Amino acid sequence: MTGIQALAPFPETFRQRLTALVPGDRLSEVIAGYTAPRLVGLRPNPLMADPGQTLVDLRAQGFDLVPLPTIPGAFILGAERRRAITETAQWRDGAIYLQNPASMLPPLVLGPTAADRVLDLAAAPGSKTLQMAAMMQNQGWISAVESVRDRFFHLRANLLRQGARNVHSYLKDGTGVWRLVGEGFDKVLLDAPCSAEGQFHVEAPASYAYWSEKKILDMSRKQKRLLYSAIRCLKPGGRLVYATCTLAPEENEAVVDAMLKTFGEERLRVDPIDWPGVSYLPGLPHWQGKKFHPDLVKCLRLLPSPMMEGFFLCRLFKPASTADMD
Repeated sequence: MTGIQALAPFPETFRQRLTALVPGDRLSEVIAGYTAPRLVGLRPNPLMADPGQTLVDLRAQGFDLVPLPTIPGAFILGAERRRAITETAQWRDGAIYLQNPASMLPPLVLGPTAADRVLDLAAAPGSKTLQMAAMMQNQGWISAVESVRDRFFHLRANLLRQGARNVHSYLKDGTGVWRLVGEGFDKVLLDAPCSAEGQFHVEAPASYAYWSEKKILDMSRKQKRLLYSAIRCLKPGGRLVYATCTLAPEENEAVVDAMLKTFGEERLRVDPIDWPGVSYLPGLPHWQGKKFHPDLVKCLRLLPSPMMEGFFLCRLFKPASTADMD
């Protein structure tokens, strides 16, 4: 089966939207991303072991780890080796973390340092939280917030296993955090709950079983509340990365567009993102008759491929306080 017919297991409405969203010259790559075995992404964890030694040890066990120079710290491995690498001592002891390379981009684009106070507003299962802890060398402060109880305890277990000591976790509804902390953070990451279209795969029916346009709209409403809270938590002069693993413009450009209208240019601006070596599209200027703020073309859209999950990233700058909006 070739072409869009290869995606026959997916809902018809999703396939129609996909052909409207993806340029014709990129559609075959996206179809391959949804149908071919997905490569395994991972990164060594410097909080638990020397990364160089970890790579030596894994290669000695026969793992052909290929570095991705355009994404610092990222390595890929053949899909057929996924189970084997989770049976190694390095995985068991937290010296490596399995994470798709696309998922590593939001922390890298945010760029937290050891001097920062950072908020991760929808943190579970903790992949990006842990990545930021490693980038910060376990210094500074990370507040990791998760609202779903089971996911929160999964986050806590991952933080412990991976040696993240500068992370403080909270079981809270992220939409109300701004009322508790004010403008308390230098940097904020919001990898928002979403319809997860970038992670669909034809051989994993559970990945798309609950997809619907209603779910997209439900997610969009929640994302707007979370992003509002994230912006209110950010210090004047701070930066925020909004990310999702979905293609839906209602959950991406439309969410940021609504916040730009709410806060105005004097309080919120879009920072351009340019990541050399990574194949991406700019943000959409419009969708289904709705025009977006012209600066949203500065955002980054990653299309699904056999190596990368689909992702959307937008970096925002807050030039002035929002405290007077109470």
